[in-house]
Amino acid sequence: MNRIGIGYDLHRLAENESLVLGGVKIEYNVGLEGHSDADVLVHALIDALLGAAAMGDIGQHFPPTDEGFRGIDSLELLRRANNMLAGERCQLTNADMVIIAEKPKLAPYIDQMRSNIARVLDVPLNRVSVKATTTEGLGVCGREEGIAAQAVVMLEKCAPPGPAGHEAK
Repeated sequence: MNRIGIGYDLHRLAENESLVLGGVKIEYNVGLEGHSDADVLVHALIDALLGAAAMGDIGQHFPPTDEGFRGIDSLELLRRANNMLAGERCQLTNADMVIIAEKPKLAPYIDQMRSNIARVLDVPLNRVSVKATTTEGLGVCGREEGIAAQAVVMLEKCAPPGPAGHEAK
């Protein structure tokens, strides 16, 4: 059975913060504020994955109130979420993601972002798509107050059907 999930994340840009997107540290004059490394791309992906599996969201499993997650590499959170999916016998069919930011230009980093995500999810690179777009100066991202990301995923749920056509738990 195929399952579709969507995810969205937005973090504020601030001075004295690192800019990490898709596990790539990007040299820039500002970065993203957050409890973890504030990687909006990976956070949106985690929400999409968990949503597709009907397993809640990133805040439920990795809450910002838990000091154990302060400053954590979001690729580690992705690895943990992927392990949760594996426990439910779910496998990524494909992920399509978009980063919404006026600056910096992200094209030079996209291939590394895709590679990082595919490696952590243990899937072929051709199952992971990352794009970047602007908002033509409109809104929070357009005013360069923040960076957002959206993700859509398809999972193949591998658990065998239970009695009377219901999925096994």
